[in-house]
Amino acid sequence: MLNNLPPLVGIGLKPDHFQAVLDHSPLSDQDKQDHIAPAGWLEVHPQNYFGDGGPAHMQLAAISESYPISFHSVGLSLGSADGLNHYDLEKIASLCERYDAASVSDHLSFSGNAHDRFADLLPVIYTQESLDHFCKQIDIVQTRLKRPMLIENPSRYLNYRNNEMSEIEFIERMVTKTGCGIIFDVNNVEVSCKNLGEDCDAYIDAINPDWVGEMHLAGHAIEDHDSGPLRIDNHGSPVTDFTWTLFEHFIAKSGPKAVLIEWDSDIPSYDILMAEVQKARDVINNAHNSAHNAGSISTANQARVYNNVA
Repeated sequence: MLNNLPPLVGIGLKPDHFQAVLDHSPLSDQDKQDHIAPAGWLEVHPQNYFGDGGPAHMQLAAISESYPISFHSVGLSLGSADGLNHYDLEKIASLCERYDAASVSDHLSFSGNAHDRFADLLPVIYTQESLDHFCKQIDIVQTRLKRPMLIENPSRYLNYRNNEMSEIEFIERMVTKTGCGIIFDVNNVEVSCKNLGEDCDAYIDAINPDWVGEMHLAGHAIEDHDSGPLRIDNHGSPVTDFTWTLFEHFIAKSGPKAVLIEWDSDIPSYDILMAEVQKARDVINNAHNSAHNAGSISTANQARVYNNVA
């Protein structure tokens, strides 16, 4: 099993929503009064909880009693040439034990070198050497945590000239070699493919649902440049209509997955965030109903064929 998250729609936990999240938890009656279904699970960035105590841990401890918790790391820097960030790994291992995390993940990226740490998730080059190195780092993490981890597909703004394989090929070999899974970020597909002139639908079709332990949905910004629009993965707006379409396409073939609504800047009210959650629920439910109806029709057709032959 890639993780222990339920196949429900979750949200990223923000201090702005702490009380609302508690009030509408699965163990609360408030959601019944307000007709707001609770989030299915919560994601946090473990780097925000590396201190031993304080208000942040008081909040997380209270919330973890009611919700499954996913630790989505932004600092392991698995693609760094000098190896992953072992300080972060040890802190994450401690947090996993403390809060019984349902899932642990990081990114197909690097964010530092032997001398500096960068406030960004930078794309790795897709070569065999890079793949071998990245898989070695994943093995270190999975051995330390004693569980599979998930790796998120990146948002990209350029291609390396010396790539030896496509992103999909890199991901497939990574999953096969390490036994890890992926976070399939559908917004990142729109950002990367449209920035680089690649086929979004082909990318969606190439992702094996068995690789996917979790999905992410978010919005992005668009900058206008002389060379054309540039999409920036800033998680600061509603999910785009095009990303919803890609999500519908994938869910139709994959079935229900653990899905996260990411909103990390220009934080909206809890009600607006939960409206996005409901959209995702509707997509999943519609896909399930369509599959069920198709199965019923297929069974009826088979019966008619059998009766005609008989």
